[in-house]
Amino acid sequence: MMRNVIARASVPFLVFAALFLARPDMAEAIEIQRVVSPGGIEAWLVEDHKNPIITLSASFEGGAAADPDGKEGLAVLTASLLDEGAGPYDSDAFRRKLEDMVIGLSFSARTDSFSASLQTLTENSDEAFDLLRLAMTEARFDTEPVERIRAQIAAGLKRSENRPQTIASRVWWRAAFPDHSYGRPSRGTVESVGRVTTADMKTFAERVLTRGSLKLGIVGDITPARLGTLLDKTFGTLPESRVATQPVPAKLAAIGETFVVQSSVPQSVVVFGHRGITRDDPDRFAASILMEIMAGGFGSRLTEEIREKRGLTYGIYAYALPLEDAQMIMGGVSTRNDRVAETVRLVREIWEEMALSGPTEEEVRDAKTYINGSFPMRLTSSRPIAGLLVSLQRNGRPIDYLDHREERINAVTVADLKRVAKRLFLADELTFSVVGQPKGLTATAPAPEPRS
Repeated sequence: MMRNVIARASVPFLVFAALFLARPDMAEAIEIQRVVSPGGIEAWLVEDHKNPIITLSASFEGGAAADPDGKEGLAVLTASLLDEGAGPYDSDAFRRKLEDMVIGLSFSARTDSFSASLQTLTENSDEAFDLLRLAMTEARFDTEPVERIRAQIAAGLKRSENRPQTIASRVWWRAAFPDHSYGRPSRGTVESVGRVTTADMKTFAERVLTRGSLKLGIVGDITPARLGTLLDKTFGTLPESRVATQPVPAKLAAIGETFVVQSSVPQSVVVFGHRGITRDDPDRFAASILMEIMAGGFGSRLTEEIREKRGLTYGIYAYALPLEDAQMIMGGVSTRNDRVAETVRLVREIWEEMALSGPTEEEVRDAKTYINGSFPMRLTSSRPIAGLLVSLQRNGRPIDYLDHREERINAVTVADLKRVAKRLFLADELTFSVVGQPKGLTATAPAPEPRS
């Protein structure tokens, strides 16, 4: 089950490739401006007039987790169809305009949010922003593209439904959140996608695409004054706020369990995880350093102990997953059926050792150096910078957050990390979902049945 992103793009990528090459100068100093349009629409802007390109990232509250019960996949299907015809343009005409004017437009549905991305040459920006407006407010949902995209999504779901990774993930989330939408397949099932109607998609768009939950990040060749005008033209006709719904608490049900699904595969696939800490937790910087030490790649504890020293796997991963209603630490690994029990035991032991002893001074030094050194390299083109501007707003960060990020990382002490490790790495709460024929591993509870 994908917890992070489900996306479909309609972008002339080859044309844009030369325009979005690395820009080290952008990573060196990012000056963020807060722009408020005459109509009151706010955006964060990074001006860059070196190339005639404008990139926009937009995010709205509400994603796959808000799909109605039995119609999982609604958000994904809607995202896939907003650029398949809008206003006076049918699917072919709409996409032809995008290609002819070298405009990149895409929509995506994450678990808790719905996003839009736009890239355009400055000279075509009026047309580009207008096509974005049409896609958000006058999507056609004509029969041919609806059934074509539905068939494509269903085919992908059918191909993946028997994959061990898909099964392991679905079992984990279904067991962890049996009474919450997080426990449902984010992309839906063949059956649930088939139940989604055109009326469902229109209602979803009207409910989710609202000004009240809109966060905007823009990078490129545009002034604040011109941006303000375009913001009102593009987003001004969206509804002010979404219809309020009663939130369902995301209570974690599976704690410290092991689920096993028998499958005739040479390697078992393992998904594991437990609760994490919130985005606004005072210890979030310490947590990011600890996660780098635990699972940051080669040299991390998981990789060193499980891959390098024992050769149990080609790769093992773990990461923080801050969902809207639940903060999680998730991970995964694949290994031979006769080594699964050993691998699961080692993950628990490594988790427990970090909680008991914390990191070494050398690990802390290396992690800080990597985190501070690698962060600017993620911001060498306009698309990730625009996405970062949205993420900062969505997470409630101040506009000068980047100016102080490195000093806050450096201010975390070894003593801080030892303290936080005890609350971050909860070995007894790790829940494992295993698909394969694991030898010597005993399930503690039956695996939950999948939903259709």
